[in-house]
Amino acid sequence: TVAAQYEGYRSTPGVAKDSRAPTYAALRLFVDNWRWKGVPFYLRSGKALKRKATEIVVEFQCPPHVMFDLPPGSALPANVLSLCIQPDEGIHLSFITKVPDSLQRAQPVDMQFHYRSSFAGEELPDAYERLLLDALHGDASLFTRSDAIELGWKLFDPVIRRWENPKGPPLPTYERASWGPQAASQLLARDSRRWRLGCVHRR
Repeated sequence: TVAAQYEGYRSTPGVAKDSRAPTYAALRLFVDNWRWKGVPFYLRSGKALKRKATEIVVEFQCPPHVMFDLPPGSALPANVLSLCIQPDEGIHLSFITKVPDSLQRAQPVDMQFHYRSSFAGEELPDAYERLLLDALHGDASLFTRSDAIELGWKLFDPVIRRWENPKGPPLPTYERASWGPQAASQLLARDSRRWRLGCVHRR
């Protein structure tokens, strides 16, 4: 796990000068069942970052055998599915395709869909507007169930207590309008991975 505070956080009105409350968190988690065995889940969230966005990025495993002849030492990038939750709802799919010629060449291509561009003439509700309207109509399909909330707190409570322990090591800091502390990038680099920005809208 990685926890940090943005520079100047403790100078914010109402924040204790010795506050250990993290404003950034990154975690690597595993699900202990047969379906997800060995599959890492990387989570990150933070305040005062470079961009405000909520997205889910699925990186597919590369196949053990490649159909195309590649130059020695080269490898094809993984196929990636990005679910864009906020602020620009949509879906991105980045995948490898064969270049349309007689040579055995392949390259990554992108497909994307966004509600705002596809339904430009429609007024789309914000996230909380949709939830409030669903609540008034008695539709709970977009709400998290109580058992999932309880399980989430059961998972994260011990982590938060460790981060906020006064006897723990000092929290690292990160610059405002950055992507967070360097330790978060190192967390993925240990697994030969990197944080992805899958929902950048390419026009």
